[in-house]
Amino acid sequence: MFYYLSGILAHREAGIAVIDCGGVGYKLTISQNTLSALDRAAPRSEKVKLYTYMAVREDDVELFGFYTEEELATFKLLLTVSGIGPKAAMGVLSAFTPEGLARAVTTEDTKAIARANGIGAKGAARIVLELKDKLSYTGDTDAEPMQSSTAAPKKSSHLAEAAEALIALGYSRAEVNAVLAKLHTDGMESGEIIRAALAQFMK
Repeated sequence: MFYYLSGILAHREAGIAVIDCGGVGYKLTISQNTLSALDRAAPRSEKVKLYTYMAVREDDVELFGFYTEEELATFKLLLTVSGIGPKAAMGVLSAFTPEGLARAVTTEDTKAIARANGIGAKGAARIVLELKDKLSYTGDTDAEPMQSSTAAPKKSSHLAEAAEALIALGYSRAEVNAVLAKLHTDGMESGEIIRAALAQFMK
């Protein structure tokens, strides 16, 4: 229902942020990583944007907030793991950055994952088992976890230029990576890559 909320940061504390959007205060459950990002980037009463996920249960509706789209994507991926619900997923994202989790999963570091709040040894084993083929980690300091179908394309100057141009047009990095991963871009100029990618987005 909501993709993101943009408004004044009215309140924040461990696990919670309240965003004032046009006089309505939206309470969002947040990870420690998002709280730390808010602390670094936004003093109270400044405008912020948090990406959201709405969890609807029989007796409750809860909004979860994320400082980056990468954290939101990782949260959704964690929810695909059997036995992992929203609160457990937030526990993982309070213990790991998205790239840190990708590294832990790809190296099968179940002990580290098990230390996340609400996970334990069995939950950590399921996360590694069910996500090891869906996450990639390149070892770069700015690496982002993503599903294997959206793995970052091989770096080249033309490909990088095309990716940045598409992002500037309003597509998310995950969307751009997903489309570029499907294209055969060897020998193509950046303009040709952009046109081919746009054709895929139009389908």
